[in-house]
Parts: sequence; C-alpha cells; structure tokens
Amino acid sequence: IVCLCFVQLFKAEMSSSSSSSSALETEIFQYIDLHQSGFVENLEEWVAVESDSVQPDLRKEVIRMMALAADRLKALGATVNSVNLGSHQLPDGQNLPLPPVILAELGKDPQKPTVCFYGHVDVQPAKKDDGWKTDPYTLTEINGNLYGRGATDNKGPVLAWMNAVETFIALKLAMPVNFKFVIEGMEEAGSLGLEQLLEEEKQYFFADVDYVVISDNLWLSNRKPALTYGTRGNACFFVQVESGDKDLHSGTFGGIIHEPMTDLIALLDSLVDPTGYIRIPGIYDGVAALTEEEKKLYESIEFDLEEHKNNSGVKKFLYDNKEEILLHLWRYPSLSIHGIEGAFHEPGIKTVIPAKVIGKFSIRQVPHMDLSVVKQQVVEYLENVFSKRKSPNKLKVSMPLGAKPWVADINDPLYIAAKRAVRTVFREDPDFIRDGSTVPIARMFQTITQRSVIMLPIGAADDGEHSQNEKISRYNYIEGTKVFAVLFLEISKLHGQLQEASNTKTDN
Repeated sequence: IVCLCFVQLFKAEMSSSSSSSSALETEIFQYIDLHQSGFVENLEEWVAVESDSVQPDLRKEVIRMMALAADRLKALGATVNSVNLGSHQLPDGQNLPLPPVILAELGKDPQKPTVCFYGHVDVQPAKKDDGWKTDPYTLTEINGNLYGRGATDNKGPVLAWMNAVETFIALKLAMPVNFKFVIEGMEEAGSLGLEQLLEEEKQYFFADVDYVVISDNLWLSNRKPALTYGTRGNACFFVQVESGDKDLHSGTFGGIIHEPMTDLIALLDSLVDPTGYIRIPGIYDGVAALTEEEKKLYESIEFDLEEHKNNSGVKKFLYDNKEEILLHLWRYPSLSIHGIEGAFHEPGIKTVIPAKVIGKFSIRQVPHMDLSVVKQQVVEYLENVFSKRKSPNKLKVSMPLGAKPWVADINDPLYIAAKRAVRTVFREDPDFIRDGSTVPIARMFQTITQRSVIMLPIGAADDGEHSQNEKISRYNYIEGTKVFAVLFLEISKLHGQLQEASNTKTDN
C-alpha cells in the first residue's frame, strides 16, 4: 500500500508542481550564477588558512579555521556550538589542544525533515617546493580550475553547501528543510575525539536528524557526476622481525647469520602474487557475493581507462577492462605493501645489517569481511611462512589500525532525492559508485545515528586531493552549489510523500 501510494503521490506531485518547481529552480540558479564571484572569494579566504592538522606547529591555524567556519554559519543565522574536545598527546610527549567541533543548527520546524551535513576544514600538508605550480595557500584560477590546498578536500564542498543555504536566505525563500552541521578540524589526522562526541550527542543533537549528507570524496570521472554508496575498510599491519639488540657490519657478520631483512622480504613477498591475488588462505571467504542488480550498475558507469591511467601516472593496470578494474577497486579486497621501518633509506650506501625491521602493509577489506577474522588469518599465515624458514629471529605481527567497510542502499529515499538533484543540474543521471579508499566517517555516522547516509561528491576525478596542485573547477564548485540547493527541495518533496503514504497505510 505504501509503495502504491508513494507512486501515485509522486505522479500527482510531479504533474501539479513541475512548472512552479522549474521557476523556483531557475530563480535559485540565477542567484548562484550572479554571485559566483563572491562564492569564489569565500573559498579564497578559506584556502589562505594553513589549517594543516598533521603538523603540530600549525594547530593554531586549524583553530583559526574553525572560528572562520563558525562565523560563516552564524552569518547564515545558525545557532553554533563550538564543542571543546580538550587536548591530545603527541608521541614526543607534547600536549596539543584539539580544535573544537562545530555543532550548528538552522531551523526547527517539526513539519520539515532535518538534514545534517558533515564536512571538515583541515587539510593535508602542502609546500610549494613539493611540486606545486602555484602557492598551495593562494587560490589561483587557471583555465577554469581553482588551485589550492583544500579546494576540493574539503573546504570547497563545505562552502558550496553553505552557499546553497545562503541562496535561500538571500531570495527570502522558505527553507525546505531544517539544517544541522557537523564541521571538524581533525579529519586528516584521524578525527580525534569525534566518534565519542557523536555517541554523546546521539540522543540530543542527532535525535531529530532524518538524513546525513557527506561530500568528502570525488566522482569516478572527470566529467560525469556520481553518488557514492560504499567504501572499503582498511586493516593495517606491522610485521616485525628482530635478531638482536644492535645493527651489525655486513663484512663481519654477513653470510653467517639469519638476517632480519631477508626474513622480512620473504614474508612480504609471500602475501600477494603478481596478479594482485592475496595468498592468505580464507581471506576471500567473507566477501559478499556479487548480485545481478549490482552487476548491472557497472555496465552503465562511465569510466575512461586511459583517463584513469593518466590520473595515476602508470602505463598499465593489472586488468584491461572497465568491469574488472572497478570490481577489484571497490568490492574485492586488495593488499598493498607500504614500507619498511628500520632499514637504511638515505642516499648512498651503508653496509649495515639492521637488527630490527618492521614491514608495513594493509588490506582494504569489503563487506562482509570480519576484521577480527582477517587479523587471525594474517597472523596465522605469516607465522606459518616464517616457521618454514627455520629462522632463530623473533617474529611479531600486529594490527594497529582497523576500519570497517561501509555500504548503503541505493534505493533509499535520500539517494533518490540526490539522483533527481543531479539530473536537474547536470541534465544526466549520476553513476552509482563505490570508493576504493576508506572513509570511516560514513560508517561512523550510519552506525551511531541509525539514519540514512549518502556521500554526494561534487569534485571531479582529476582534482588531486592529497596531491600536488589540488583543485576544484569553478564549474564543479558552482554547479555543486546548485545540486545542494535542489537536493534540499527534493528531500522535502520525498519526505512529504513518504509521510503521506505512511498516513494512508495507517488510515487503511
């Protein structure tokens, strides 16, 4: 009954209000286009703040950035609470203040749905001599691209959302939804303290939230918009091999001892074969089966293999067709070796035998792999390989970090509303994609709030987040602002239709 009523209500609503919606959207789009210079100036002001949360000496800049974000929300009329999270201790013993987390709200109409937007305003480290063509903290427009650290990750999208809210206020339009904001300044350093705060606010700040929107990732394509419904998790491992308490000279001891580095290289080499297949027994047992519905999604996705190679700078991938590439990037686990601690890595030659070396690798896991099971499989496998070497050295395997994967339902009303918003602005349906990386915040919000969560990117695949010459195009920034504005309208419509359908079911 609910489904039937929903369809009938949707048809009736589309028929009766399409012309008025079109006029309203036109008015909104005109305002955004006319004020885009001001929106770019806002981004320029934010990019100029070196809010690098990784480097301790720039913590004061992160705190300044949080104050700017709070001021911007207050200017929109929002009630802003900057929550003090205290401090944290660095490995060297130094205590640093954590930036506050902004919890803000605008509108409390009980008849309207409440949408919570999450974003962060801290950035990755950046220096001009890292290979930037421009000063990373001076927003520079070249050929329609806005270059600067944080332009796409994540200051641009945060501002685009605020720009969309400003548009309704400036045009004196009734707000279609209530807004809540969660803005943090430690995302690039692990979102310290955020999860505990969300847990504490579950019954308070989030009690009336209906939907959560995150815009902290990118499209798959340089041109075609996308909605993200899943991310891989990440299990990080340390493999330590130790022989004694000091390094040794290879001329004096080389050839007569079991060298830790030789053991470690053998262990790392045993993890994955040349095709990318993980050799750890049972590692694929927990992977969710590929459904026909999901298979069909891959067929229509726009993915340019050559473009992706150009973006990565490599000449050849392990697979040579779109479907295999996307399957192995999104919904199959992968294993990557990241480095070796304790080995000589400076320029030149040092003929030393390290006494202790630590190999570092990670496994990007997918639904429905279990982190504890993955850890057990890895430890047992490496201990078995090591035992066959008959080495007297000591082996220690640990998993210092583990983040779970996240997946959402693409048939959820929030995804339907976002799809309509994208179609309205870009005149084409978005691709439904997953992200091969790990975005713990999506799962965190979904688990704690028990609400619908969507990742709605506005940046393109070539934006270079975390890289040199990070950018967002002016087009994506401005059109992304329009997408958010239309999303407010679409969420309001769908939420109202669902309520009516629910009331009809209750009456019947």
